[in-house]
Amino acid sequence: MDGEVVASPSKSPLPEAFLDFLNKNGLDPSIYVSSHSTPRYIRLKPGCQAQLPEIEAEIKCKLKEVSWLPDFYYLPPDVRIASTKAYQEGKIYGIDAASGAAVLALGISPGDHVLDLCAAPGAKLCMILDLLGCSGSVTGVDVARHRLAASRTMLQKYALGDRCRLFVADGATFSLIPLRVQSNSKSCNAKVDDNSEIYNQWTPRRSWKERKRMAKARENIASKMFSQMQDPELIFYGCNSGVVGFSKHDVYRNINDLEISQFGYDKVLVDAECTHDGSIKHIQKFEQWGWTTLSRRVLDADRTDDVTILQLKLLTNGFRLLKVGGCLVYSTCSLTVAQNEDVVEQFLSRHVTAELVEIEAAKTWPCRQARIPNTLRFDPLTSATSGLFVAKFTKLAA
Repeated sequence: MDGEVVASPSKSPLPEAFLDFLNKNGLDPSIYVSSHSTPRYIRLKPGCQAQLPEIEAEIKCKLKEVSWLPDFYYLPPDVRIASTKAYQEGKIYGIDAASGAAVLALGISPGDHVLDLCAAPGAKLCMILDLLGCSGSVTGVDVARHRLAASRTMLQKYALGDRCRLFVADGATFSLIPLRVQSNSKSCNAKVDDNSEIYNQWTPRRSWKERKRMAKARENIASKMFSQMQDPELIFYGCNSGVVGFSKHDVYRNINDLEISQFGYDKVLVDAECTHDGSIKHIQKFEQWGWTTLSRRVLDADRTDDVTILQLKLLTNGFRLLKVGGCLVYSTCSLTVAQNEDVVEQFLSRHVTAELVEIEAAKTWPCRQARIPNTLRFDPLTSATSGLFVAKFTKLAA
């Protein structure tokens, strides 16, 4: 990434301001204007390998396995899967290989309690649950209710929600730890009094009181940030997510730093909000949306400053909720230094118990080392994926 990149504006549809932005970040404009198109990727739900010939026959395409990422396959960019039986039945779903690598970097083991702090739209959440298996739990958090509701739909579609709970909340302030209980200690069909605060099996049907509260919340959303508006809202929980059979007090109880160090999350994913400049398809959309919109969303200094502040807050809070010895993965789909290496350096300077660690699985990945040792970058030219930055931390004892 050292050295300047020179591109002729006359040969590129990209505006001068964006070319300058790329040059300052050492990025090759050909990533965005080249006729080369990165492949699409799908993930095959574990256990569905025997149905691969049937899936290939339906999409009229031979799927090529991604050698460095289990259960991932290349898909030609022009092939559509949304109308296929395999997609509608939850056997395949779209997720970029770089995003899959970020999830794999967590090193999820059976029994782990995992936090996905920016969970929407849900593909990474589904992969986490697939890897987790039949023990442990996953907590998904996102500030956008409608996006998290889409994640909930995905969990139900792929039958992956049994060990998951979803909270609409500000990831920078979320403070609930997992309930570390045996999965068979409570019954999904527990019979309790309707007036109690004990959680029964989750249902999409809501009480009149809850509907009224949600309506009031929607009225306030235009004038207040969600974090100022209400406590985390539990919008979904599976039978074995540590919620059923417990009281609201148990689920929402206050915690201290000592409890977090012992009973916090084993693994945390912070796939933070960013300017999405590493998503090639996203940038190409601005040709239709207009380059003025790109200037506002990607190049505006005030906005990018706000984004990096948020990223540091998300990383800091995710690390706070991690137990000692646990691992956190920070990732963004930005290719800029400010949203990646600079955020990591600021974070490390403020947290003596945080240590960057090598991502063991990455030894076979088609990516390159970022500016900081043990941090990685994916990009279309090197990896044939969307752009992604990945860093992994562990939490040391104080």
